[in-house]
Amino acid sequence: MITPALVGFATGFSLILAIGAQNAFVLRQGLMRQYVFWLCLLCAASDAILITAGFLGFGIIVAQFPNLPIVMAWGGAIFLFVYGAMRFLAAWKGAYAMQIEGQSAGLLTTLVTGAAFTWLNPHVYLDTLGLIGAISTDYPAGSQRTAFGVGAVLSSFVFFFGLGYGARLLTPIFQSARAWRILDVVIGVVMWALALKLIS
Repeated sequence: MITPALVGFATGFSLILAIGAQNAFVLRQGLMRQYVFWLCLLCAASDAILITAGFLGFGIIVAQFPNLPIVMAWGGAIFLFVYGAMRFLAAWKGAYAMQIEGQSAGLLTTLVTGAAFTWLNPHVYLDTLGLIGAISTDYPAGSQRTAFGVGAVLSSFVFFFGLGYGARLLTPIFQSARAWRILDVVIGVVMWALALKLIS
């Protein structure tokens, strides 16, 4: 039971470790110290749902709807392009008084944006439903496969809460508009690169 759980944890953690759209948003929100708990809970809970569906056999649904990945890819690409453009526009304007003071958009807007980064990103489905689901088949159905899934779910909670609350350690660096401008440009580049990757 312990070995499958550890493998699940390591697998899940390694898949979400790279800075992607969702992680960049959590990092940015963590720097502002606004709605961090609820955003991290949303991201981790969403991953938990997807991971559970993965090791329970989501591949059956994709087999029934083969065009689903294409629709998701285009929807995700459009969202990432628009959000990337917003970050470039923010960097160009350079108005970061609210961010420096630790103010952000409202809770609902933050959660809706976080949900979009999660559910409109085809890579999330590839990682959670595809890869984790496939690796889980190395274990027989029952307690061992469940332990693997629990380990993978736990990794999401550890990662997102660690990223969200750990971001405050960087707060001293982000006390200037220049630092926020650089961050937004980097995030914009990441968003557009991911958007192009999705439709290529």
